[in-house]
Amino acid sequence: MRGHSPPLDTLPRPVPGSPYRIVFVCTGNICRSPMAEVATRSVADGTTLADGTILGGHLSITSAGTGPWHEGEPMDPRTADALRRAGYPDHGHVAHQISVAGLAASDLIVALDRRHQQTLRSLCRDPSHLFLLRAFDPSAGAAADIPDPFYGDEAEFDACLSMIADGCRGLVTTLASLWDGPPSR
Repeated sequence: MRGHSPPLDTLPRPVPGSPYRIVFVCTGNICRSPMAEVATRSVADGTTLADGTILGGHLSITSAGTGPWHEGEPMDPRTADALRRAGYPDHGHVAHQISVAGLAASDLIVALDRRHQQTLRSLCRDPSHLFLLRAFDPSAGAAADIPDPFYGDEAEFDACLSMIADGCRGLVTTLASLWDGPPSR
């Protein structure tokens, strides 16, 4: 179901005393997935749970790429500029390719588009932990993919970050429900 958060019972449950490990995956790990990592960390660090703890303290958030093209490089400067313009904190980032072991060690794998999701499905031992980021964005409607801004200009990077931030806010709300329980109706 696109445009609506996945049901809570489909997400892996937190294990008390262990960090909940999330990895965001895009193509080269220099544009979209670092944006998602930074945005999610920022929103989670500002989310107080019912028990008074901060959600970000329960999470380990990383990002990776499906390929090795930018291994060892920082995020694209246009990505860093878009994050800075949006008020996110500076983030030291070094791109790397996702590994089968990295996927297996993750509680939640979040792909930025369906191509990434398809690649990851072939690498995952348990693809039930794999979701598209826009699945957490109630305003996404039928739009599943976050377009790659790599060949675009500043405006495309800002638009990409806006879509990512919407998905990250929905993701954080969903994650908070894993600790707090579903909101009462």
